[in-house]
Amino acid sequence: MDREIDIFLKRLSFAAITIASLTLLFLFLQTPDTCIPRDAPLKPHLRFPKSTCDFTRTRSHLPTHKKNTRLWSTRHWINRLQSFTDLFSPLRDLGLLRNHSKVLCLSAGAGHEVMSISNLGVEDVTGVELIESPPLVSRADPHNLPFFDGAFDFAFTAHFDEALFPSRYAAEMERMVRPGGASLVLVEECGVGEVKDVVSLFRNSRLFESRNVSLSGMRMTSILLRTIKSPPSS
Repeated sequence: MDREIDIFLKRLSFAAITIASLTLLFLFLQTPDTCIPRDAPLKPHLRFPKSTCDFTRTRSHLPTHKKNTRLWSTRHWINRLQSFTDLFSPLRDLGLLRNHSKVLCLSAGAGHEVMSISNLGVEDVTGVELIESPPLVSRADPHNLPFFDGAFDFAFTAHFDEALFPSRYAAEMERMVRPGGASLVLVEECGVGEVKDVVSLFRNSRLFESRNVSLSGMRMTSILLRTIKSPPSS
């Protein structure tokens, strides 16, 4: 009796494995690489995934300039751009931003600050970030910038709080600014003690002013420094 049950279970297992294998083979033969009909006309300007059946929701590949045009027309972009403009406009009155100034924006993200300063009439504005966003922002590590010492008149960052190595970040930012130039650093809203801590990282600059500001609804502290001498050669 036990032997007959054992034989029955073995046959049942074999039958189940056979049915499963045939089902998988059938599904494999019936599923195409792509669900786009084989006789469909070629559309080289569209990118289709190889393993999707939702061919009614294809995404067109937009050129960079069209993507930027769409991005720059959004309300979020326009509002943030205006916020930066409000931040930078007083610097023109102080003579720190002129039409011929060379400006560097570190950790510039999508480039709001680059566009804002350019819109103020500054002709030479360079934005850098770990991930480029052409045409406003190029790829470069803010901790290791590919520029000569004192190559810029003004440097700015709104992301100093996010620096992996703040002392190195500050040293590179300061190295970029010529003697007599200026650096503007934005950090989360803080008190006098925290401002002094930030200023201490800029060893060849002195504090010009610090004040609380609003950037896109966020309360922040702006720290404006003037470079007094060139950093020692490394």
